[in-house]
Amino acid sequence: MHDLDGVLAAAAPRAFEVLERLVAEPSTIGHESGAQEVLARELASAGFDITRLEIPSEIGSDPSAGVPRASYAGRYDLIGERRSSAGGRTLVINGHMDVVPADDTSRWTNPPFEPTRVDGWLVGRGAGDMKGGFVAGLLAIWALDEIDPSWLTGDLAFVSVIEEEATGNGTLAAGRAGYLGDAALLLEPTDLNVLLGGISLIWVQIEIEGRAGHAEAALDSVNPISAVFPIIEALEGLERDMNEEHADGAVRDEAFAAIEHPYNVNIGTVNAGDWASSVPSVARLEVRVGHPRHWSSEQAFEQVRAAVSTATAQSEWLRDHPPVLTMSGYRAERYLQDPQGEIVTTLADAHNEVHGAPPELVTIGSTTDARFYLNQFGMPAVAYGPRTRNMHGTDEAVELSSIVDCSRTIARFLQRWYGGSARS
Repeated sequence: MHDLDGVLAAAAPRAFEVLERLVAEPSTIGHESGAQEVLARELASAGFDITRLEIPSEIGSDPSAGVPRASYAGRYDLIGERRSSAGGRTLVINGHMDVVPADDTSRWTNPPFEPTRVDGWLVGRGAGDMKGGFVAGLLAIWALDEIDPSWLTGDLAFVSVIEEEATGNGTLAAGRAGYLGDAALLLEPTDLNVLLGGISLIWVQIEIEGRAGHAEAALDSVNPISAVFPIIEALEGLERDMNEEHADGAVRDEAFAAIEHPYNVNIGTVNAGDWASSVPSVARLEVRVGHPRHWSSEQAFEQVRAAVSTATAQSEWLRDHPPVLTMSGYRAERYLQDPQGEIVTTLADAHNEVHGAPPELVTIGSTTDARFYLNQFGMPAVAYGPRTRNMHGTDEAVELSSIVDCSRTIARFLQRWYGGSARS
């Protein structure tokens, strides 16, 4: 009989090579297919039946969807399925293949889509968030297949989605298409903690109209960039108010009480102009707004609108040309998995066996696609994944040893979930 951890360690170099191939594919929004096909080949070789699920063009009209960021033509979720005739329980393993853009690549030690190993870490955009999670899941499945080919006593779906970083519409589409199960395990980077919940948040685009002209005649023009600063100050005030109410207990969400500052308003992009000697005609901001659970997405949007209106009230030009606000991505609901649920206790038992102590159960001031499984599909769902650093930042990386540690837990979790016993 093979030793589970020994098999995992022996297969780890192969997993790291798969991770390098995944990171080398720049799978930003609209360009996910190259990385999806890398994963498709690995899943097929592991005995999964492969489906490429097209995202319906009308997904944005779903009341639970985010506002689409790009056309869905030619883009797809990748679904791998293995079925068992034993008729046992089912599981969805979920991850997202899309990554955020690499801002100012000149600041990276190496190009962001050229994976590099440094002191036990693999550096590259998406290595941490969240391609390292994919290979942790693969590694666990490879090891179980080797030590016990009959371990899978029910159905298993391995779902690689698009657009988690902007809308969540990939996971929503997969769920609407019926790729569901008794529970879902998301391979998000959690530093080997069990992630139970995330806050509500929306994305908003703010467009500020100006009056373009030559810089020499700037007094006859209106520069919209000037209005950016009071608007940012107003948004900072909204953020401050939300978090003060949370701290005072007026609208505290106790599930997130351990987070000192859960509601962040982030100015993600500011775009204006195309020439130093020209006054631009328009400035656009894209803003991410975390907000309390008692606001719907529409109510949060109105709070942003009110803050912007206050900021622009002192300008005659802006009173006559008010900024235009539109939702532009996330319309994410708050979610929370019951910490006493079987998926949590089973995963925690597996982690405890590997690490000699129970995992920390955490919530975050952000979101994951687990919200759809819990809120829209009534499925238990948690996230568990390896250690990372600089997610969404320069020199993003995943700790390679933590991928193996994560796989050791996942393998034991899968054995327990499907009715087997852990082999140490």
